[in-house]
Amino acid sequence: MNNYRSLLAGTLAFSALTAPAYAADCPIKVGVLHSLSGTMAISETTLKDTMLMLVEQQNAKGGLLGCDLEAVVVDPASDWPLFAEKARELLSVHEVDVIFGNWTSVSRKSVLPVVEELNGLLFYPVQYEGEESSKNVFYTGAAPNQQAIPATDYFLEELGVEKFALLGTDYVYPRTTNNILESYLKSKDIADSDIFVNYTPFGHSDWSKIVADVVALGADGKKVGVISTINGDANIGFYKELAAAGISADDIPVIAFSVGEEELSGLDTANLVGHLAAWNYFQSAESDANTGFIEAWKTKMGEERVTNDPMEAHYIGFNMWVNAATEAESTEVDAVRDKMYGQEFPNLTGGTAVMLPNHHLAKPVLIGEIQEDGQFDIVSQTAEVPGDAWTDFLPESALLTSDWKDLNCGMYNTETETCVQTLSNY
Repeated sequence: MNNYRSLLAGTLAFSALTAPAYAADCPIKVGVLHSLSGTMAISETTLKDTMLMLVEQQNAKGGLLGCDLEAVVVDPASDWPLFAEKARELLSVHEVDVIFGNWTSVSRKSVLPVVEELNGLLFYPVQYEGEESSKNVFYTGAAPNQQAIPATDYFLEELGVEKFALLGTDYVYPRTTNNILESYLKSKDIADSDIFVNYTPFGHSDWSKIVADVVALGADGKKVGVISTINGDANIGFYKELAAAGISADDIPVIAFSVGEEELSGLDTANLVGHLAAWNYFQSAESDANTGFIEAWKTKMGEERVTNDPMEAHYIGFNMWVNAATEAESTEVDAVRDKMYGQEFPNLTGGTAVMLPNHHLAKPVLIGEIQEDGQFDIVSQTAEVPGDAWTDFLPESALLTSDWKDLNCGMYNTETETCVQTLSNY
């Protein structure tokens, strides 16, 4: 009997040493932090639906680390301080293992101190202004060098735009992006007088004067283009005013960074044909992976539902998180983070997304023209572009780099070779 007990104890001890370090508690909880009401619901509700589909698909594959996944959905209601409260609720009350969420940068800035304090993990799926690098955030949307700068180049090189109207919603993403673009345009010899900048509140609806000001910008005969960082349902009024004023894409082209298939599905696109958007994905991209993704989405949500860029960002980020947790044999944040660096996953445009040490992806840049059916004709596509956390076009950022893998620093000054602790706009 004693020999049996000794053998059993030895077997159990060996099993404990060799068994995978699976998550201790089932189910594994996935926090979903997207506005389901308020001005941003037009864009964010689809991302909640995307996460539910991805969780369901993963569970159909057997879950993760021997556990089912459970989506925990909250509604921060387009209320930026409420985002922080809901993030704290997800981490402290629901004890989620990861959060997928936010759209606006102001909501992400609200959540940032919470995930850093509680050592949570946030996957942020939307294009943003850069100028940030957190150990607790993976930025799966576009940085400025993966959207705003290539879009501006397209206006300059392909359309011959000579004057620029930078129209944005009044918060951190449009203001910082436009600061970058103003600096970039001046480096391209565009005069101050040829750059018009205007900001409006969330939900702004009366666009008549602003559109008239844009038209007046071209009174001297120079070609005018609009770079739009307008967010949420304010886009509806803006595009309606353009149509009412009889402005076509041939007259004054608009390139948008926050208008995709989902936003167009609520608009009369007949008068918007030829206007542009810059993203890293369009539904019209041709690849086997995209065909399968669209089919799964429409089967679950209905034939009328469209796909868009932030959905692809969640698709990539979620699958990278699953693969990193599988490799780490744990959903513990520090263990998953270490396995995220170098993660590769097929994107939906036919290439491969790669997670970089600066917590950004290498992604292609696509520019599409709006079609009458609300889809985009892709007129330009690059190879994968590595995302930059810090722009080369703001003096306070040009010397900074981010490397959480080897330097363990999000703001490393390459001139002084030191890790910077603070920056005024960080």
